[in-house]
Amino acid sequence: MTIAVAGAGAFGTALAIAEALAGREVILWGRDPAAIEEASRTRRTARLPQAELPEGVRLTSSLDDLAGAEAVLLAVPAQALRPFLAEAPMLAGSPLVACAKGIDLATVTGPTALIEDAFPGTPAAVLTGPSFAADIAKGLPTALTLACADETCSEHLQHSLSTPNLRLYRSTDVTGAELGGALKNVMAIACGAAMGAELGESARAALLTRGFAEMQRLALALGARAETLAGLSGFGDLVLTATSPGSRNYRYGLAIGARETFDPSVTVEGAATAGAALALSRRIGVDLPITAAVAALVAGEAEVSDVLAGLLSRPLKEE
Repeated sequence: MTIAVAGAGAFGTALAIAEALAGREVILWGRDPAAIEEASRTRRTARLPQAELPEGVRLTSSLDDLAGAEAVLLAVPAQALRPFLAEAPMLAGSPLVACAKGIDLATVTGPTALIEDAFPGTPAAVLTGPSFAADIAKGLPTALTLACADETCSEHLQHSLSTPNLRLYRSTDVTGAELGGALKNVMAIACGAAMGAELGESARAALLTRGFAEMQRLALALGARAETLAGLSGFGDLVLTATSPGSRNYRYGLAIGARETFDPSVTVEGAATAGAALALSRRIGVDLPITAAVAALVAGEAEVSDVLAGLLSRPLKEE
């Protein structure tokens, strides 16, 4: 069985390691030929330097090598997925599993819609949930949601990709799984900003709680199921991402709150997702005050203190 992973960043590399340690043949694709050649020689990558690549992982910078895989894990950033699919026609026909968490800014849609638009008829799924690349690479227990509208395909992928330490729970609620994974990054930025500005644990708890309600509000309006948002891909991922310094989105929020610079080379999916989610909410008439606040912070249009004052001045009402 051959599993292909497109994207040699930290998460893609971790997934490749997990699949190879489970006895599967893995092809890991990266865009930079020099970096791929170096990783092939040293069996380590710059994005996940503490982890060694098993012999079962074959590295490549040629997309043609991914053709015909039993499943292709798309571990490229959410905003890079649409242009990536345009240059990868050889992937059509293989089940494609989106691993990025976000909403495409240009189309205001999730990753499976981008896959279906690029390759009509190709099975599309999303893999999401509470997970850090370092934990997966170390073989630590991790549970994720695998969502696919085709239940037969979902069951096949579940058995093809699950490992002893990587447990996949399947769902047909693609909308809920995608939005849970995307919106929790926005809330993680908000929580990080509160902590960076030294507003305290209580403020973060309030933001996390109201942020979860906001995630549900938008997802349910778009046809998602409440239980999906209460599961791994929603609440579970939110708790991990909004409370741990291992989260890039949380660290980004910390930097905003503390008025510190943040490494621009680090991908922060929630920064773009905030704007995309806000545009989507306005299109369907759903109020997302925390998302709007994060979008303003990311754009440099507001200060953390002003944003908090605005959220606290909202009308008093029943919870």
